[in-house]
Amino acid sequence: MRVFVTGASGWIGSAVVPELIEAGHEVIGLARSGASAERIRAAGAQPHPGSLDDLESIRSGAAAADAVIHLGFKHDFDRFAESGRTERAVVQAIGDELAGSGRALLFASGLAGSPGVLFTENDPSPFSGPDAPRGGGENFAFEYADRGVRPVALRFSPTVHGMGDHGFTAQLARIARERGVAAWIGDGSSRWPAVHRSDAARLVRLALEQAPARGIVHAVGEEGIPSRAIAEALGAALELPSASIAPEDAESHFGWIGAFFGMDIVASGALTRERFGWTPTGPTLLEDIAAGAYSPVPVAG
Repeated sequence: MRVFVTGASGWIGSAVVPELIEAGHEVIGLARSGASAERIRAAGAQPHPGSLDDLESIRSGAAAADAVIHLGFKHDFDRFAESGRTERAVVQAIGDELAGSGRALLFASGLAGSPGVLFTENDPSPFSGPDAPRGGGENFAFEYADRGVRPVALRFSPTVHGMGDHGFTAQLARIARERGVAAWIGDGSSRWPAVHRSDAARLVRLALEQAPARGIVHAVGEEGIPSRAIAEALGAALELPSASIAPEDAESHFGWIGAFFGMDIVASGALTRERFGWTPTGPTLLEDIAAGAYSPVPVAG
C-alpha cells in the first residue's frame, strides 16, 4: 500500500516508517521543515511538504494514498484546547477526503478510562465533542465508518519509551534533575501503562494490515507501572534521592505534568495481542530507565 503518515519524523512515526517500508509498503511522510524532510527521506520515504495547520497539504497527501496513518499532534500543553481543535480539523480533512473509498484512517489516540479501572479495547472513549481532549477525535473519526472509511484507533500508552525518548518520562527525568529529587505523588500507587517504541511501531503496521472499521488497538506492553517505581528507577539512574510529594504540592513541583502523573491509569492489551498476534518483545520501561534512556549520557550496552 501507499501510506500517508503524519508525524512521520516524530518519536513514534520515525519507528513506524521503516516498519512499513520493511513490510513492502510505500510511505509518504508529512514534513513541516527541511530537516523533517531529510529525516523522512533518509528513512526511505517520500517527504510531503506541509503541516497540521495546512489542511490543503493534509488533503492532498491523503488523496494520493491508499491509507493514512495520522500520528502527528501539537503537544502544546499551555494551549491544549487549541491542539484539540487542530486535531479535530485534521481528522475531518482526512475523513472527508477518504469518504466513500473504503480506505483506512489510522489515528493516534490515548488510554483514558475511569481512574483505577482496567481500560480495555471494548471500552469506548469517554471524550466527545470539539472541546474534549484531543478534540474528541476518536469518536469523531469513528463516525466516518458510516461514510465508507475504515477508521482505526491506535491507543498508545502514556509512555512510549526507548533510547532517545523525549516524551512524558523524559519530562519526569528533567524535573528530577532540576529539583534534585526523583519524586512520586502521595503514596506512589498511581499507575501508567507503557510500551516500547519498537513494539508500538510493529503494532501500527499490523493494525494497518488487519484491523476492521472502528477497530481499537491498545499499544500496551505493561498494564500499569506504579509511579513510585518509575520515580525510584529514575532516581537510581540519575544518582538522585527519591521521595514522595504531597498531592497539594504536585503542581508546584511538577508543573503541567503533575496532574497527569498522579492519575491512576491502567489498561489491558490482551485483546490486541489475541486479535493481531502481537507479542511485545522490547525492554520494559524500568529496564530502559536502568539502561540510561533518560540519563544525560545513555549507558552503553
